[in-house]
Amino acid sequence: MRTRMRRPSPAMVVAMVALFSALGGYATAATAVPLAKRALLADNAKKALVAENAKKLGGQSPAQLVQAASAKAENAATAAVQEAALAAAALPGPASTIAGLVTIKTVSWSIAPGEDADVTVPCDVGQKAISGGWEDPAGWGHSWDSRPAPDGAGWRTWITVGSGAPGQQVGTVYAICVK
Repeated sequence: MRTRMRRPSPAMVVAMVALFSALGGYATAATAVPLAKRALLADNAKKALVAENAKKLGGQSPAQLVQAASAKAENAATAAVQEAALAAAALPGPASTIAGLVTIKTVSWSIAPGEDADVTVPCDVGQKAISGGWEDPAGWGHSWDSRPAPDGAGWRTWITVGSGAPGQQVGTVYAICVK
């Protein structure tokens, strides 16, 4: 015996569409509420991170941070040159005058979040850069290229600061120059 399935009436089709639409609407609302809660928690966490980073900076302005980073880098560079000079002075012959041949030059940089800059440290007249580098105390910057200047009389570093950085970032680029 064969049974035939009847087609639903137009009224039944309309009722089914209404039922599924209503059920779908509740499901959408049920998923939107947890998403909104997660977004609020993420926003609060971001605000807490910004406040924590501001506390770490100790209320200093970007200019004060640049000045402190520059002084720190220059002190470290001076100590390295003095150590090299003392080591060279202990050697016999012409190497004992190395302190007069090598200098370390520094330039401070300050870059806003999401920005980038090509920072150049010039050597003194008559000197050539043999090496260089950069420093980012806060860790938000990235160096994409560190190289001698085209004429060899300085050192260049391309620095990018991430867009998520909590404000203006500062650091130092340095060059080791020889006569």
